[in-house]
Amino acid sequence: MERSAVQLGQYPPARQVIAHLSEPHFLAGGAPLHGAAATVDNLRQALTQLERSEHRITALVFTGDLTDLGEPDAYERLRDLVEPFAERMGAQLIWVMGNHDERPEYSRVLLREEPSDAPQDRVYDLNGLRLIVLDTSVPGYHHGDLTEGQLDWLRAELRSQAPNGTLLALHHPPIPTIIEVMATLELLDQHRLEDVVRGTDVRGILGGHLHYATSSVFAGVPVSVAPASCYALSLTAENRLLSGLNGGQAFNLVHVYDDRIVHSVVPIGEFAEISALGAEALPGILAMSPEERREQLSAKRAFANLGDEPSA
Repeated sequence: MERSAVQLGQYPPARQVIAHLSEPHFLAGGAPLHGAAATVDNLRQALTQLERSEHRITALVFTGDLTDLGEPDAYERLRDLVEPFAERMGAQLIWVMGNHDERPEYSRVLLREEPSDAPQDRVYDLNGLRLIVLDTSVPGYHHGDLTEGQLDWLRAELRSQAPNGTLLALHHPPIPTIIEVMATLELLDQHRLEDVVRGTDVRGILGGHLHYATSSVFAGVPVSVAPASCYALSLTAENRLLSGLNGGQAFNLVHVYDDRIVHSVVPIGEFAEISALGAEALPGILAMSPEERREQLSAKRAFANLGDEPSA
């Protein structure tokens, strides 16, 4: 039995798992961002962690700023790195436009379509879960917006319900920003999108743009913003309006259940293991009754029999 399909608690295994990544910010030639952030190596490490994990990934969703300058070579490097991982994992690959992206190169290189200046909105079916990509980019600017045509299109899509509900994926999240200067780059007139989303089958909104993990609620729908794979913005920097850190890179895992969605932040990198319980213990745990498991895994006096006692 796969470990990802094991049920030891009250909840059954997730219906599916989505990897939510954001802000690769690739440059032509694989150059480091701001001369320091190893964007290619960071993303390769994130994908390696995903591939070797026990999670069966349904989709890889990248919520924008795929490149830093919209260079064709940067898109090609990103595509050539990510596509083999997605193929080996059997995961649908879903791209979202960001404010640093350029529509013609995005559509030509990543989607293998004719170059287009039109908004890059798409609908994907993930085993009955509908994922709608909204292009909130504004050509020539870093703030976000949606045209009336896009909102009409979204309204028409949401008139019908998907078997397992809908997720929206967009770059500019419709929530307050903790870094106040970033408010100048937010999604404009968010009430217009709220009017379309409220009361529909949208179960969650996936966003990027902010370079830090955060969550909120919009139109009664949970919003989850994935941190960046390139660099993080500090929320505690002294005497700075903005402070980018070459550390804290991460991505999110999105576990979709029948009645809820769980978002988890996964740091990117290799770290020293200070406590562990090996997979070889699983058959013995599965052979126990629920009461025996409680005594062996929950009782303080017994946990040492299975390995180092965790700190939490």
